Amino acid sequence: MMDKVIKTVFFKSESGNMPVREWLYKLSREERKIIGTEIKTVEFGWPLGMPIVRKLATNLWEVRIILKNRTARVLFTVLNGFMILLHGFIKKSQQTPHEDIELALKRLKRIQGGR
Repeated sequence: MMDKVIKTVFFKSESGNMPVREWLYKLSREERKIIGTEIKTVEFGWPLGMPIVRKLATNLWEVRIILKNRTARVLFTVLNGFMILLHGFIKKSQQTPHEDIELALKRLKRIQGGR
């Protein structure tokens, strides 16, 4: 059996919230399962490129997930062998919204010790 190349963890805010985990719980069980399968694909196959993973910025990638009737994105970074899930959302437009990328970058900065 193949081993995971990287392990997944959720970004945790200073107050202890895990935004991606909370977002996932709001989705249907079926959608969570599809998203989990895609994340597992990244864990076992890292580094991956299109069509599953796309680089957005330095140390920031998105998992591109096609659900039944909509599209989801999970933005993540890779640090010390961990895939840290920074932000998840349902995509409503062609391009990944700037606000979503900014939010993920802000969380990434927090992980890297910045404010």
